[in-house]
Amino acid sequence: MGNKHVNRSNLLVYLVSIFAITLWGISYIWTDMLIRLDIPVFYFVFVRILLAGIILFLLNATRGRVTRIHRKDLPKFLLLAFFEPFIYFLCESYGIKETGSPTLSAMIIATIPIFSVGAGMLFFKEKINFINIIGILLSLSGICLVVMSKGELGENFILGIVLLVIAVISEVGHASVTKSLSNNYSSQVIVMYQFLIGSVYLLPLFIVKGLDNFSMAYLSADVLYPILCLAFLCSSLAFSLWVSTIKNLGVAKSSIFSALIPVVAAIVAWILGDENLNGRQACGIILSTIGVILSQYTVRKARKED
Repeated sequence: MGNKHVNRSNLLVYLVSIFAITLWGISYIWTDMLIRLDIPVFYFVFVRILLAGIILFLLNATRGRVTRIHRKDLPKFLLLAFFEPFIYFLCESYGIKETGSPTLSAMIIATIPIFSVGAGMLFFKEKINFINIIGILLSLSGICLVVMSKGELGENFILGIVLLVIAVISEVGHASVTKSLSNNYSSQVIVMYQFLIGSVYLLPLFIVKGLDNFSMAYLSADVLYPILCLAFLCSSLAFSLWVSTIKNLGVAKSSIFSALIPVVAAIVAWILGDENLNGRQACGIILSTIGVILSQYTVRKARKED
């Protein structure tokens, strides 16, 4: 009976993880929609984060679960919000804008597990084996295939790649801090404070840059629809689910699900007709996904032995 309960619990965690990743994969399409409408990144990122924080506050307040931040944890929450949403969402959004491809952007974000392995080696003295190295090389090769499949590259394409890599690094830092807080606070409370503090970080940029050339078009249905989807589904819901994933699986093991992001983004973009999936691009996505999985082999094996 105990084993069945554990198996069901693990299955639920995996399903929750896949659902969160699916929402994030679709988020690249909604973000790209806003960018194509020439909506300033500082505008829609701030509105998205603020709405997500308010939604979670109201949800926690109605359930009587608004927990105060302990003084010793305040620096962690400030650092958490700095990593994500401040650094992550700005770099991710501008990265999508400069590369001009939600699929390629998702591919770069999918390297989060590789950076998690690197962080484990540097900070936690974790070791990698030959299979890990093969996995990293396969993943990088897959990304190269997708890059070569892109027909027209923007003038600041390299800058876009650099920004996406910074976003990846900030996500690894975010996951590490989240793990340290997950035993003392619920998932919804952590994400609530994360977004509310993050909106304070973003407020000056919103006022100075986000409201520049403001027009009523910013409040149109075409703009509000993707912003609300990003706030409700991809921030409030997906991040709350993801905190529980990190709590149950750990930083490195949970990051493996990031490999599914480009798959979802590519399929949705293809369905909507935003991008064409040619053979080379499809092979690149598959190759990168396999590579990320192999890069996690040591971590998964070690956790099983524990």
